[in-house]
Amino acid sequence: MEFLSDLLNYPHLARAAITAVVIGIASGVVGSLIILRGLSLMGDAISHAVMPGIAVSFLLGTNVLVAALVSGLLAASGIGFINSNSRLKRDTSIGIVFTAFLAAGVLLWARTQSAMTLDAVLFGDVLSTRPSQMWQSIAIAVLIIGLVVLFYKQLLITTMDAEVAKAFGFPTKAIQYAVLIGLAVVTVSAVQTVGVILVVAMLITPAATAFLWVKKFSTMMWLAALLGMVSSIVGMYFSYRWELQSGPAIVLVAFAMFLLTFFFSPNQGFIWTQFHKIRERRHLKSTESTTPAKDNTFS
Repeated sequence: MEFLSDLLNYPHLARAAITAVVIGIASGVVGSLIILRGLSLMGDAISHAVMPGIAVSFLLGTNVLVAALVSGLLAASGIGFINSNSRLKRDTSIGIVFTAFLAAGVLLWARTQSAMTLDAVLFGDVLSTRPSQMWQSIAIAVLIIGLVVLFYKQLLITTMDAEVAKAFGFPTKAIQYAVLIGLAVVTVSAVQTVGVILVVAMLITPAATAFLWVKKFSTMMWLAALLGMVSSIVGMYFSYRWELQSGPAIVLVAFAMFLLTFFFSPNQGFIWTQFHKIRERRHLKSTESTTPAKDNTFS
């Protein structure tokens, strides 16, 4: 109750909670697209690659969202270029590019005169959220969810089977680039809550948790959004209650929900699948023991 009371009494805490919840929702929706399209590593790359853009925006006084978005898209283009023009596999290209961008971002940040610390950029500082940042996060979430609803059919078909979608004339490459842009935008928005290092966890973990619960694409997205929202608000509570860093607290709550799902989900949980395997083995053994042996003698 004290936490709820302080949410009403302290505007900076209310802003932080609203921003965290909104970003959790957007991350869940985009994260569902990311993991079903096999772009989890690309999400990791872009989340790290926005660092130079953030640093440049503070150096030049430009808009953080635009600079970080350009940085993330440059990294994605670089990964695609290296992958297409060498024998290296995609995961190798991703490892090369995102570490280089992160290193460049750290070096550039050392030259900024910002009051924000490097730790805040890397691990988040949602309590320092300004009103403009809160409204920016809300606008991004509304835009992302609106576009997903508007182009749901195209996203569904191209995500489930890109080859079939291409045969039906869907612009699969354009949709893929649009998903990457959405990923970059949500990543930049989420940096202030969980930071550059942990943002990929908010994109992947709630979506992966939802994936283990449901099989329908739309249900998975909305469940991932709900889990992202719950992770954010519970993580904020733990952060407030025990004076923890908000970013790691939010990520660990999301991870705890994933672990519970991984072990106890009724359809795909580890405990239940092991139980069914043991039961099947026992049934098979009992069937074999009651089956009469074949008579191999010849009359």
